[in-house]
Amino acid sequence: MTALLIALHSVVCVVLVLLVLLHSGRDAGLSGAFGVGGSSSAYGGSTAIVEKNLDRLTVVAAIAFFLTTYALSRVDF
Repeated sequence: MTALLIALHSVVCVVLVLLVLLHSGRDAGLSGAFGVGGSSSAYGGSTAIVEKNLDRLTVVAAIAFFLTTYALSRVDF
């Protein structure tokens, strides 16, 4: 049971890191100064839908991370 939880937790950790890294910048700091962010109108506005779904997936992954962390803290080794 513990090995399964550790494996699941590891997968959730990697997925959460990847999802966070997929988020685009909000034109803050150096990325905004050099024009890295760009505007969403260049893609016909479809990036807003992608960002919304990416936000939802990130929240689900964060909840899964919390639950697996909690479950691992309750397991007796």
